[in-house]
Amino acid sequence: MEVKKKSCVPFFCLRFQGISKFFAGVTALRNVSFEIRTGHCHALIGENGAGKSTLGKIIAGIHAPSEGIMYLDGQPVQFASPLDAVKAGIGTVHQELCFCPNLSAAENLCLGNLPSRFGFLNRREMRSRARAMLAQIGADIDVDASIASLSTAQEQMVQIAGAVGTGARIIVMDEPTSSLALAETERLFALIDRIKARGVTLIYVSHRLEEVFRLCDRVTVLRDGQHIETADVSDMTMDRIIQRMIGRPVEQYFPGHLDARPGPEKLRIDGLTSPGKFENISLTVRAGEVVGLAGLVGAGRSEVAQAVFGLDPKATGRVFIDGRPADIRSPREAMALGVGFLPEDRKTQGLVLSMGGRANLSLPILNRLSSAGFVCTGREKALTRRYFDRLRVRTPHMDAPVWSLSGGNQQKIAMAKWLASECGILLLDEPTRGVDVGAKAEIHALIDQLAREGAAILLISSELPEVLNLSTRMIVLREGRQMGELSRAEASQDSLMRLMAGVKA
Repeated sequence: MEVKKKSCVPFFCLRFQGISKFFAGVTALRNVSFEIRTGHCHALIGENGAGKSTLGKIIAGIHAPSEGIMYLDGQPVQFASPLDAVKAGIGTVHQELCFCPNLSAAENLCLGNLPSRFGFLNRREMRSRARAMLAQIGADIDVDASIASLSTAQEQMVQIAGAVGTGARIIVMDEPTSSLALAETERLFALIDRIKARGVTLIYVSHRLEEVFRLCDRVTVLRDGQHIETADVSDMTMDRIIQRMIGRPVEQYFPGHLDARPGPEKLRIDGLTSPGKFENISLTVRAGEVVGLAGLVGAGRSEVAQAVFGLDPKATGRVFIDGRPADIRSPREAMALGVGFLPEDRKTQGLVLSMGGRANLSLPILNRLSSAGFVCTGREKALTRRYFDRLRVRTPHMDAPVWSLSGGNQQKIAMAKWLASECGILLLDEPTRGVDVGAKAEIHALIDQLAREGAAILLISSELPEVLNLSTRMIVLREGRQMGELSRAEASQDSLMRLMAGVKA
């Protein structure tokens, strides 16, 4: 008698059945159904506004689904709060950093479970726990430092340490590398490999498709809030994923400004110094040039841009605009001279989250849109519509509060604000942070177009391929010092990394 072997059915730790989520005037998810296997790294990808972060927040207990059922270990669940999700073994690394900025790193890491002794906070135990959490992910951060004093990348590492340190068996990572440089990203990848080996399930939300192929076992594609496909990563190609995400192929963008000869000098920095941040930085940017500023986290790239824009009162040295000395002591003075600055942290520096997209876009140029002290709303709306269409900003209407939009759409509005300002000099710090591959190609095309129209652009990016693809020249900083300059012909990922790491060729 032949004995039939039982088929091996994969065990799914999470299953979504008909999940929909409706907000006021917006359908974020509609009838989404798929499964996530235990112990796998499962990628969740799609364009900005596709519903990835919303689904992640349902898993984390931040949102409840409007329709449908989520199953955990085969049992239907609906979390009433994030604490319920944590108790069920779910940890989250949010795309937008969620901290109490006035508290220390240790206090934030232990906030949900503060150690006590005789009824009082046990600070020694709290610091010990926080150091152990940070050591687990290889992050060297002072646990007594306030969150407000940390860089965006350091905040991201603290958040990752908090999710991993809870001992969660399911971890949702929403754009975990968006603020990390190459070295920090590689450490995170090694950590993910170790976590997977322990049987932990990872849900990895990212716009960086190379990370999906490097880390993930399976991938789910969402588009316009609907489930498009779930498949093994080994069965997918980059082109197939992109077409599923955006419904069309995306060609690699080759900038046209590189074929033109640069114009006159627009920006020159001579001996720019800020104590404890950077020292003796000198560079020039000409009309029609994109000059890349590369370096590891803490190299001083963002701080240099902030000083040029008048945000660092301690900065010394000379700045020249169009060949003339400029003593810039405030952003107002910088904007009056035609300088625009897209900051790395859109949430606290780039946007007013409580205001609508139209109001954010017109803020730097209200004087141009006003007559007799009143804003011409017709011109303001036309300008907003033009740049929202150009950058494909997804919003229920142009006056929807920015906080209600996805992180990628917030970034597009922060970028659109300075495009509408028509600045002659643009300081762009991580211009494509958190945006999808389609929007990234469009932003690259816009940067190229601005350069071809004569703008001088200083580009700061942690993505070396972005710097290499767009830049005419590249300047490398390390620990606040200028390590060298490479022409486009000389530059490669290897040569840039050697300068960034202080390693001789």
